[in-house]
Amino acid sequence: MSSVLYDVPGPRAIRRNLIWGIVTVLVVLGVLAFIVYRFWVTGQFTAAKWQIFTFPLVQQAIVKATLSTLTAFGLASVFSLILGLLLSVGRLSAHAWIRIPVTIFIELFRAIPVLILMMIMYYGLPPLGVTFVTPLVAVVTALTLYNGPVLAEVFRAGVESLPNGQKEAAYAIGLRKSGVMRLVLYPQAIRAMMPVIISQLVVVLKDTALGFIVTFNELLYLAKFYGSQVTYGSPIIPATLVFGAIYVSLCLLLAGLAKWVEIRSRGSHRESKPIDVEKIELRVGEA
Repeated sequence: MSSVLYDVPGPRAIRRNLIWGIVTVLVVLGVLAFIVYRFWVTGQFTAAKWQIFTFPLVQQAIVKATLSTLTAFGLASVFSLILGLLLSVGRLSAHAWIRIPVTIFIELFRAIPVLILMMIMYYGLPPLGVTFVTPLVAVVTALTLYNGPVLAEVFRAGVESLPNGQKEAAYAIGLRKSGVMRLVLYPQAIRAMMPVIISQLVVVLKDTALGFIVTFNELLYLAKFYGSQVTYGSPIIPATLVFGAIYVSLCLLLAGLAKWVEIRSRGSHRESKPIDVEKIELRVGEA
């Protein structure tokens, strides 16, 4: 069945697309081959440059740095989701004295780079007498202050994308605004925006690499340390490949989770049952 959105390509278009596809693949393979060749010529594949990663203590340090990265990511993700939910509620408030300050907060922290937030937390607060800011606290707080407002806009967009009939029907059966948001709008909005939410969490994971600037012992900090070891030939490229592969693996796992959630949400949406009004009314009565 032909699509009504675009013309079906004819023989010449198919042949042209095939040629461009082959040329693109050849160019990509050529670039990769040139990179591998330069690595080989400059001795990046010699055993001396990779020897440092064979030591058990180094491997344990890499595992520890990976756990530190995941710890910062986990804490920042949870706090960002909580902050995003709270800010989205304020952003959707009908009261201007709540909505306007929350909007200013969201726009302000969305505009400040994460790296600057980390530096302010770690280097700017101690002179003011705040002495409990550790590298982990600085990284988690900065990631939360940046990604929380971003997720707030995601939640708000999800709520506002729902048909008005959802809200009107909830009001018609006696729900107050808090009940409408909690029982009707937010569950649907979160399910619809779940792939976007998880994609933003991938950004949180990648931004943990900025923690090296505040001496947080995560993967990038360790990569810079081992890559600068002159005793082993300053293995910058091997360290980049090793730690880059870890980052890519973690991001691919989260991207796979996002795809799985998207498929599940589509399936559950197709198989969803009609809303049981009696159950909602019962919950309203209990409230």
